[in-house]
Amino acid sequence: MPGSDEAPALRVPFEPEAFGAARFETDRLVLRALEASDAPDVWEYQRLPEVLRYIPWPERDREEGFEHTRTRAAMRRLAADGDAVIFAVELPGEASVVVEPAARTRVIGDVMLRVSSVANAQLEIGWVVHPDFQGHGYAREAAQAVLDFAFKTLRPHRVQALLDARNEASARLCERLGMRREATLLGEQYDDDEWTDTAIYAILRREWASGRLDA
Repeated sequence: MPGSDEAPALRVPFEPEAFGAARFETDRLVLRALEASDAPDVWEYQRLPEVLRYIPWPERDREEGFEHTRTRAAMRRLAADGDAVIFAVELPGEASVVVEPAARTRVIGDVMLRVSSVANAQLEIGWVVHPDFQGHGYAREAAQAVLDFAFKTLRPHRVQALLDARNEASARLCERLGMRREATLLGEQYDDDEWTDTAIYAILRREWASGRLDA
């Protein structure tokens, strides 16, 4: 039955061509493969202290930030533990900071999908949205689209989210996505000259399927 606890069978490899064709349109957003040309839009949130506070990205200058986006854009294959793909989150009607080409849609955030364990059919999801566009439900809309894609296409047994335990907004989002808080790792990360805790949220395939009519 859909969502049952069958033996793990993660559908990988997920190839570059398939990822490039993976495009979702939600009620308000478009999600598609991150491109190197998205770097100027990504830099607009990547450089902000309020974003870096809860995401394990170091401070980068503009050139380093652009190179980081090029590196992430090249991540197009899910096959082994640690592999990841990045979905750019576009907001139709919002002009990009990129001047050329004209009428380009702005990338206001991105959603990551990473392989935690092929053997145990486990994935990790993570997200970031520019603070100027927070508070409108865009993060939930984008994360839900990627979560649904993951369960339908890759068929993981479990999807988890690892977040800074101080990040209350992301914790609430995890709960809205149907994820439960499984653990808190005390003093797990050293960041900003202090040890911080990591919260682990997760959802099983059967739990996701129970709330989706099209599972």
